[in-house]
Amino acid sequence: MKIHFKISYYTHWGQRLLVSGNIPELGNNDLSKALILNYHSPEDWSGEIEVIQGENFQLNYKYILFTEQSGQYIQEWGDDRNLNLEVLKIEHYFCLDTWNSPGNVENVFLSTPFQQVLLRHDKTEAMSNQPQKYTHIFKVKMPLLNKDEVLCLIGNSEALGNWSTNNPIMLSQAENNYWIAKVDLSKTKSEVHYKYGVCDKESKQFRYFESGPDHIAPIYNSKKTVIQLCDGFVRVSNNSWKGAGVGLPVFSIRTKNSFGVGDFGDLKLLVQWAEKVGLKLIQVLPLNDTTGTHTDADVLPYAAISAFALNPLFLNLPAIGRLPESHPLQQKYDIKQTELNSLDLVSFLEVINYKLQYAKELYLLHKDKFLKNKDFKTFFKNNEYWLAPYAAYCVLRDQFGTFDYRKWEDFSQYDSKKIAEFSSPDQPHFGDIATNYFIQYHLHNQLSEAANYAHEHDVVLKGDIPIGVNRNSVDTWVSPELFHMNMQAGAPPDMFAVKGQNWELPTYNWEMIERTGFDWWKKRYAQMSNYFDTFRIDHILGFFRIWQIPFNQIEGIMGHLNPSIPIHINEFAEKGIWFDYNRYCKPYITDSILYDFFGDETNWVKINCLQIEDGWSYRLKEEYQTQLSVENLYVEGQISERVKWGLFDLISNVLFFKVESSNGTQFYPRFGMESLRSYRDLDNYSKERLRELYVDYFFKRQDSNWYQSGMEKLPALKRATNMMICGEDLGLMTPCVTAVMKNLGILSLEVQRAPKSNKIEFSCPADAPYLSVVTPSTHDMSTIRGWWEEDRDVTQRFYNSQLGHWGEAPFFCDWWICRDILLQHLYSPAMWSIFQMQDLLSISDQIRRPNPHEERINVPSNSMNSWRYRMHIYMEDLLEKEEFNAELRNYITQSGR
Repeated sequence: MKIHFKISYYTHWGQRLLVSGNIPELGNNDLSKALILNYHSPEDWSGEIEVIQGENFQLNYKYILFTEQSGQYIQEWGDDRNLNLEVLKIEHYFCLDTWNSPGNVENVFLSTPFQQVLLRHDKTEAMSNQPQKYTHIFKVKMPLLNKDEVLCLIGNSEALGNWSTNNPIMLSQAENNYWIAKVDLSKTKSEVHYKYGVCDKESKQFRYFESGPDHIAPIYNSKKTVIQLCDGFVRVSNNSWKGAGVGLPVFSIRTKNSFGVGDFGDLKLLVQWAEKVGLKLIQVLPLNDTTGTHTDADVLPYAAISAFALNPLFLNLPAIGRLPESHPLQQKYDIKQTELNSLDLVSFLEVINYKLQYAKELYLLHKDKFLKNKDFKTFFKNNEYWLAPYAAYCVLRDQFGTFDYRKWEDFSQYDSKKIAEFSSPDQPHFGDIATNYFIQYHLHNQLSEAANYAHEHDVVLKGDIPIGVNRNSVDTWVSPELFHMNMQAGAPPDMFAVKGQNWELPTYNWEMIERTGFDWWKKRYAQMSNYFDTFRIDHILGFFRIWQIPFNQIEGIMGHLNPSIPIHINEFAEKGIWFDYNRYCKPYITDSILYDFFGDETNWVKINCLQIEDGWSYRLKEEYQTQLSVENLYVEGQISERVKWGLFDLISNVLFFKVESSNGTQFYPRFGMESLRSYRDLDNYSKERLRELYVDYFFKRQDSNWYQSGMEKLPALKRATNMMICGEDLGLMTPCVTAVMKNLGILSLEVQRAPKSNKIEFSCPADAPYLSVVTPSTHDMSTIRGWWEEDRDVTQRFYNSQLGHWGEAPFFCDWWICRDILLQHLYSPAMWSIFQMQDLLSISDQIRRPNPHEERINVPSNSMNSWRYRMHIYMEDLLEKEEFNAELRNYITQSGR
């Protein structure tokens, strides 16, 4: 039997279409051995294979776009092209297909949150019996079909009703969300024109046709031929579905039973409230374990010690069991719970230390029964790849008194055999090892239970995947080859952090990660899918390029973009500039600058920190040339705080950073060059020419390179999960990021006060693309009310230009202003409107928090003192605010969400 493949696809020069599948003739899913299709003008591609008919088997295949110049394979979306090849007397099987782009909006509705929760309904049984004899199979999808509707098929032949809507052919639901109809067109002499339509499920009454031109089915006059027409998606409006959600860190939930922090059990009350007011989604911050130092530094949710382990902070203690009444921890429980739950902020160390002690004592009480538990054994088997090294890491961290595993002597380098021996039940510290198993097992059960509860109430959970991991994490210990440990990830300066951000996280070795088939990332996604339906990729720009800071520098301003095309030394000459390495690449220091930076301590700095070179130039002494060495001197008490910050500013007062591996021929421009004293003291001609190089580097020359970088990673990672993916694409945006996200169907993030164009002050929710999330604020920003009071001129312009109100803006953000902003976002064309809980509560004078400046979750420039925000109202009490809840529900439902 010959199987023929045909598909229409517009290609560019140097591109080819391939077919890959699970049989040798299609390369056994090896893309390099896939079947190469033949090109037929204007945009048709076709090919054929011959298979020997024997036993029944299922052929799974997909189309691939191959670009010769880059060697890149782009796969169409999905793994659902299946042929069940029965032992029939068929000589030819034609597959006439439609390319399924990952960017098709309809594919989002086939992702987990919609299929498992938001659009779930029972499959429709066949509306008519499928004929035994058929020549054509029609296949199509329509994920937004209503529960009371079915698809039908009508065309210009007698078998298809001659365009009559009175008795159309009803399609039946099949696997993989397809609707199919098998039709005998053997008596038809010429090609058939047809369309799909929608009928009432009960009455069979025809409702409407799809839009667009007719589909055309060829007729081959052969009794031993079957033609399968896979028409992709029914052509109907696909941007009508919209939803609203709430964003709230789990630690911020406050219930009457909370132990001073929100936990996984508290999520259920948040789900109840979301359902009550018509919200379909709950978004949380990262939930991974951050316990590295047993200090307040562990509060940062984006610096996890494991990309897989959950944070014991969120453990609901009553749900795992009760200690004997005589136990000191049990005797303290009620008093401690009342004390901690009365606090305005999370007392992080008190809470987590008590929970860890309680869980350990409970494990010791039930250890024999626990270790024999069948459910635990299954959990351990499924998660051993991360759980075993994580548990050993936790014990070694405590034994050595540091999470810097380089100081762990024989265990400084991970060795699976050594760790297996270290974790053996025969070891005296096995109780400590198994306590971590116990905690993670219960965290898994509690979060799974909360997720199931949300699904039962038609609410989906949205997780958060940080762009990086802690430098001293289990992940870098076990797989250091996947990271650049001599570099740090961060962000360039912006409105939130004028000196940039240094997250102190190692950057990824993407070349090595790709060699492993993205195994670590795929496992990370799989772990997320245990609990979440959708997730936010933190700093998705990092998949295109990362802001990379050398390990010996502290401030984000000392970084550069990686990968990027640096400025070559010859480009200075082409601009008519003599390249002065000492002037451009070393700190620019004058007496005036020294006095401005150090004031009364200037003479001390001159004597102790500087030296004279070339007879007149001030240069930093070697021990003061990096910010890390300066920081160490400050910690040791050798310099004052003012001197430290002044030296930091001196070190960063350079125009270019040398590319270390370039032998002095390539350079990265310092971000924000025009604000530097070094730049301002140049002659006007040099300023203009350097600015041209700066603009070209940051905003022009990188785009195609970054597009390629993103396409090397994100398609493979998107294929690894069926969760809906949202990207946090704020920051230094370039067109390539928008293009890749659109092509892959990844939802963008649109924040009203953080537009992606520097030509406008505010973005308008009404202009947001459909595949996006609109929000008035994020956890890294002040809330609506807090922002309103930050800059009077900005809020005045917002009040007049965005809200459309005349006159002077109120000094404080009254409830009706918050309501107007809420409605702007609810009526946006974006698929999702997601609001911080604080912003939702702000539309009520009675419920909102009195002081808006107590509502902010994180200040990026002061993260160590952030991440402790708690709701000021119990969820139980919020559920009883009937008037407010009804008003909020009315706003949401009236907007069509």
